[in-house]
Amino acid sequence: MAVTHRHDLRKPTGGRKRYIREKKKYEMGSLPTNTTIGKTSKVTKKQKGGAMTIKLKHADEANVLDPKTKAYKKAKIKTEIENKANVNLARRNILTKGAIIDTEAGKARITSRPGQHGVVNAILLEDQTYGDKKKGH
Repeated sequence: MAVTHRHDLRKPTGGRKRYIREKKKYEMGSLPTNTTIGKTSKVTKKQKGGAMTIKLKHADEANVLDPKTKAYKKAKIKTEIENKANVNLARRNILTKGAIIDTEAGKARITSRPGQHGVVNAILLEDQTYGDKKKGH
């Protein structure tokens, strides 16, 4: 079964719709990339109009921004700590936007979409704001 961006196969009344042609290339979709931690590998995919997109299948490094110094540096990804989108994604080390990762530079939050942007960008978290809640004044 192919992923598609096309009409439903059923009418609102429950009756079945029958189509007179097959799916076109531009109606085809794709499965999620599910970027994981591992040796970096990328996949390029042709898009409509001749454009190319880069999908990141595996990543072992992240471009980490230090908010204090405003400088980027590459850091190795150790593991994924938390993923608010889905607990199972963190258990399987699948990188998505907003996931908290542990790097050599410290804990960081992913700001890019690795499966669509082809790169892992992250911002270092301050130790006070992550994990421990600030005590009221």
